[in-house]
Amino acid sequence: MSYPQWPEALVRIERDSWQVQMQDARLRRQSDAGPQSYRRRFSSAARLVTLSVVMTRDQKAQFDFFYEEICAGGTSYFWMPDPTTDGWQALTSGGRPMLNGDVPILLSRRWLCAWGDTPPVETIVGDVEFRKAFAVQVMP
Repeated sequence: MSYPQWPEALVRIERDSWQVQMQDARLRRQSDAGPQSYRRRFSSAARLVTLSVVMTRDQKAQFDFFYEEICAGGTSYFWMPDPTTDGWQALTSGGRPMLNGDVPILLSRRWLCAWGDTPPVETIVGDVEFRKAFAVQVMP
């Protein structure tokens, strides 16, 4: 099955709002005495990522169209570039950039995502920009 791609114009992920949490795949065992213990509830857990994007009016329109029309109001999975890896320079073990001739080698990685439990929240930033805060579930 083919999933839609995150719009390339929406790449300004804010660092201040970035938060990642693993989905809890444990089930607590009930015991009469002693310390609590757990067992696995399921074998693969998603990562829950909270983030925000600052955008222009045009980018806001692209985001709204992507969410409402392409992802059917947040009900469809989609591919999103991994903001912690995609487009970053590959480095040697000494921390120097790896090059192909004179051109830096860039890392590439993407996530298969589902939209979070609540719809994106929009706020106005200054006079001409918008912030969309939302959560995604990154599939294992």
